[in-house]
Amino acid sequence: MTDVGADVDDPATRIYQTNQRQTFHTDSTDAVGLLCLRTAKEGGVSMVVSVDAVHERLAEEAPELAARLFEPIATDRRNEQPDGELPWFEIPVLSPSSDGVTGIYQRQYIDSAQRFEDAPRPDKETLLALDAFDAIMNDPTMRFQMDLAPGDMQFVHNHSLLHDRTGFIDHDDPELRRYLLRVWLSLPGDRELPAVFEQRYGTTTVGDRGGIVVPGTTPTIQLPV
Repeated sequence: MTDVGADVDDPATRIYQTNQRQTFHTDSTDAVGLLCLRTAKEGGVSMVVSVDAVHERLAEEAPELAARLFEPIATDRRNEQPDGELPWFEIPVLSPSSDGVTGIYQRQYIDSAQRFEDAPRPDKETLLALDAFDAIMNDPTMRFQMDLAPGDMQFVHNHSLLHDRTGFIDHDDPELRRYLLRVWLSLPGDRELPAVFEQRYGTTTVGDRGGIVVPGTTPTIQLPV
């Protein structure tokens, strides 16, 4: 998979050549790897933050809000819907784990799940908890930043870290634009996950989970078993 710069065919892209910042989130697999081949003209710095550290701080500052994050909340599948499943899934942002707190989070997907009439509605306290969670993650003292250079690789454990990147300005020349290769990995010996993760992962079997399989999906890389 590639994580490239802005779309050359987008008129707004041709004018501004910018790509806005993402938000802290997890991917739907045990670990995500990035290989940097080319950097942007400016920006695109990678950032990670510890799920445990964010939870511990929120639990100290507002324990009643921290507790809300252990309750299921509707999250949009963004049209990546397996057969027989609803267009959203319900899973807590945080779950207890023997290795610390396990996180699964994408705030935009939680917000966009509300486009479905039948999706459960978060109450005021839950929204306050999400806002507080976001605020702590975005505290510069909580995060670690990495400015990846060509040849650098980064591996992020999605159950214990959330990742983000800053916005960037890319090169005008398509041959020079930001170019990263991305891979999702299911790790042998990784932590056990609660059964609720089956909604998103399909299975919680260690070493054989993660990724999103929808009708018509064809694997592009077959690895020997």
